[in-house]
Amino acid sequence: MIDELDLALVDALRVDPRAPWSKLAEPLGVDPATLSRRWARLTADGDAWVTCYPSAERMGVGLTALVALDCRADAVASVAATLAADPQTPTVEIVTGEADLMITVAALEPAQVTAYVLDRVGAVPGVLRTRTAFVERTLREGSRWREGALDPSQREAIGTGPTPAGDPHPGRGGALRRALDDRTLMQALGADGRMPFAELSARTGLPATTVRRRVEELRRSGRLVLRCDASPRLNGHVVGTWLWVDVPAQELEAATRWLVELPPVRMCGVVAGARANIALNVMTHQAADARRIEAHLGTRVPAARVTARQVVLRTVKLVGHLLDPEGRARDYVALDPWHEL
Repeated sequence: MIDELDLALVDALRVDPRAPWSKLAEPLGVDPATLSRRWARLTADGDAWVTCYPSAERMGVGLTALVALDCRADAVASVAATLAADPQTPTVEIVTGEADLMITVAALEPAQVTAYVLDRVGAVPGVLRTRTAFVERTLREGSRWREGALDPSQREAIGTGPTPAGDPHPGRGGALRRALDDRTLMQALGADGRMPFAELSARTGLPATTVRRRVEELRRSGRLVLRCDASPRLNGHVVGTWLWVDVPAQELEAATRWLVELPPVRMCGVVAGARANIALNVMTHQAADARRIEAHLGTRVPAARVTARQVVLRTVKLVGHLLDPEGRARDYVALDPWHEL
């Protein structure tokens, strides 16, 4: 039975995904043991989980592409399942609109995306057409989205985790070596972002002190992103909508600056290779609420034009976690854009 404490606990972990229960106890008004038991139940049921992924922009290597797929009507589910099993495809969604599926692809360079889309995706039985857009800049991503279950005083008491600081890129070669060094650690945290340091040590073969130091360094630099996700039972059955927006180049900065501050926005990125230059993912309680965002944007940027809209019907995979038809996490496929290196 989901209650207000479950909702508050999940939103607290969205603020600081690895916060100890002792830190959350006072803001949430319960003892640490109760929070630990609640979280154990939520994760066992697949209703909430903490995951992680590398930030390509902070690491100085890697990129993300958004790929829309048209499929035969009788093959949508099988194509989604096939691609969800792939470590290079973090997220797979069944959508409405001009495509049947929307997937994200993680890679090191554009050529790798090209090969993946043509040789891997194009070879899956049932795929009819693909359209690829490269994410040039991610201005807001899922770790910053909140459900709104906490009041301002609770959020202030919890604070945030380590604040990403400036971290000069060591050059492509150095960045790649560093990413590969942390690959096993990130994959373990992807499966369970709250995994204790002792267990991380056992999984990676590194001393616990080294694991603790590396995790803290990765979080502080922003190269590792932690986020808490939840099933529809906890997030109020919100509706996910992709909006593809094209704005004049001279108004792009002003438009994105306004969009990233909207509470419903889970992802906002500047993209290349599409009919739009902004890809926007919004989470609302009614599909019509996305129209209000469009209307407000039209008022602020009259030249803005929505070129496509896609409502998410079902999320098959979310940042590596395989979801059942009810949106509960049931398994994990380790993210690995470097698996062919």
